[in-house]
Amino acid sequence: MSAAEAGGVFHRARGRTLDAFPEEQEKEWKGPFYFIQGADPQFGLMKSWSTGDCDNGEDEWGQEIRLTEQAIQAINKLNPKPRFFVLCGDLIHAMPGIKAVFTGHYHRNAGGTYRNLDVVVSSAIGCQLGKDTHGVRVVVVTAEKIIHRYYSLDELSERGIEGDLMDLMKEK
Repeated sequence: MSAAEAGGVFHRARGRTLDAFPEEQEKEWKGPFYFIQGADPQFGLMKSWSTGDCDNGEDEWGQEIRLTEQAIQAINKLNPKPRFFVLCGDLIHAMPGIKAVFTGHYHRNAGGTYRNLDVVVSSAIGCQLGKDTHGVRVVVVTAEKIIHRYYSLDELSERGIEGDLMDLMKEK
């Protein structure tokens, strides 16, 4: 379903049920199913672990890529197919330190700092419970810093991402 098609769909959700999906999609419980949960492909850890230097070596991902491909191929051969696949845990082996946590669910913009950790709460695309407009947060990550800015949906549609943020993403 395209974004344009979805625009007219949301008003059809009633009683926590959405009737917007094709008939082959389940709208109600139809019996047992299964899903696959994978964890920690952690690209780069295998070399680091094998050399005993877990602070370095994350530049070689070959083994992890092969194993991840093997997992995907095995899952794709299953019959019946799983309902979905979820991947949890560490995606890459890197120890850059966490500088910010981005979250939502508060339906308004908020945040603070605790022990040099920024907590950034983004308001909702949907229902607003504060004075913020419907929108999204653009987050730019450079080697030196994390810069973020909340944009209303109208602002983002009409003007796009501001020049100062775009400049930060240019290769130096």
